[in-house]
Amino acid sequence: MSASKFTLLCNSHNCRTKLSGFAWVTACSHVFCDQHGTEEFSRTPAICPACSSMLSGKLDVLRTELAPSEQYKAMVLVGLQPETVLEISHKALDFWTYQVNQERLLMEYSLSRAGGQVLQMEKFMIQQNQSKELELNALRGEMASLKKVLEEYKRKYSEVLERLNERNGQYQKLQGLLDSLRMHTLGTGEKDPISHPFTTGLVKPRSSHNSPSFLGPEGDRFFSLGSENAKTFFQFSTPTRDRTQTFIKKN
Repeated sequence: MSASKFTLLCNSHNCRTKLSGFAWVTACSHVFCDQHGTEEFSRTPAICPACSSMLSGKLDVLRTELAPSEQYKAMVLVGLQPETVLEISHKALDFWTYQVNQERLLMEYSLSRAGGQVLQMEKFMIQQNQSKELELNALRGEMASLKKVLEEYKRKYSEVLERLNERNGQYQKLQGLLDSLRMHTLGTGEKDPISHPFTTGLVKPRSSHNSPSFLGPEGDRFFSLGSENAKTFFQFSTPTRDRTQTFIKKN
């Protein structure tokens, strides 16, 4: 990483913003933004937030301008011995070298950590893919078995439907025959009504005026006898004992 392209970052772990304007630098080669430096170094004794070093010296912490004016650059080292100027420049370059190395180490650590997370994610994804593949194969097998069951049910349904249609046809035929028989029976009953005389040897009279006294209003099917009429009827229809005996003797 080129020093000319490098930009200082706040060394506070919770900040890490690019520095501009004013910044706080420490004797332990750390730098902080103006906000965090003012908050941290306003207390006594001052402690470095990055490495927890004690900064008790008067010049251990300085607030400096990162982009000084040309006049400041022209006058800041004027009158100093060349050795002093070189020493100051050497210490300033050591500060920049430390910051660049720290950022490189931090980036390498972040990269290695991210690489470890990537490896863990890859392993996790491989395990997940394997488990999902097993589940998928199981579901495929289950789907194939369900398809077979479905085909079997379809076949049984077709058979049942065919039988149902056949029975329905038979039912329709029987219903037609039943309806024709009903119509035939009704037509025959209307054309030739059949009378059923009561099975007593009596003949239905032509007129109701000539009916015997023991027949009711419906002489063809029922009759009713009073106590006196029943006695007269049975006396009339029962032969006497003498006649019976004579009939037996003649035979």
